[in-house]
Amino acid sequence: MRLFAGVAALPLAVAALALACNSDGVTGPREETFDWSGQIVQGNRIEIKGIIGGIIASATTGNEVVVSGVKRGTDSDPASVRIVVLTHAEGVTICALYPDVPGRPPNECLPGLAGSMSKDEDNDVEVTFTVSVPAGVDLRGQTVTGSLDAAGLQSDVEFLTVTGDVLVTTTEVAEATVVTGNIIASIGLLGFGDDLSFAAVTGNVSVTIPTATNADVQLSTVTGTVTSDFALNQTPGGLAGTLGSGGATLNLATVTGNVSLLSGS
Repeated sequence: MRLFAGVAALPLAVAALALACNSDGVTGPREETFDWSGQIVQGNRIEIKGIIGGIIASATTGNEVVVSGVKRGTDSDPASVRIVVLTHAEGVTICALYPDVPGRPPNECLPGLAGSMSKDEDNDVEVTFTVSVPAGVDLRGQTVTGSLDAAGLQSDVEFLTVTGDVLVTTTEVAEATVVTGNIIASIGLLGFGDDLSFAAVTGNVSVTIPTATNADVQLSTVTGTVTSDFALNQTPGGLAGTLGSGGATLNLATVTGNVSLLSGS
């Protein structure tokens, strides 16, 4: 089979070649990998912070946290993004640090919401992290553009993304915040000490909890429907009520989308 038919196809071939070439002359997408492993005591956390790219987490029967990363770039060099590992009193934080942007604070990897992480809009490097999490080690993940997925964990989970979906399954507790995307979570524990929130701006929020959970519940949406497997009271913004003996607040909220609270085993 002929790849191009005649002279008329030549401009298309030239255009395709131009699109495939990186700014430094290297043709086609490129990638680099990153690997880290180490022990984190139960109750401390492994934290992943990125800008473009998602996080995929799963449980491990071992006692080591294992983190793998893949940096992919088409127009930008994957080597322009540094993976920084920071060990601190509360565990380990791993950041994907892009080159500093003129006029903005220098990028710095620090735990939680501290530090500074930004990138030039022309840098197209995407960093995808895969994490194996032992039981009892907390997981925190954040990105700007990318989905966050944690399946079958025995860990507390906190996820934040601007654009992307969140999927969490854990026997412990979890929280999630999304601007544009859906949240689907299944959490455990019959009673918990701290308030939990699952919030989106544009997207559906669906959370499954044990039938015998003790909590004060608030479900709300501006544009959408609110449903619950539990008997709750109608409120101006949705549904609310007390499950079991009550306790900390479980808040499910979105602006545009549906909210559902489901009963698990």
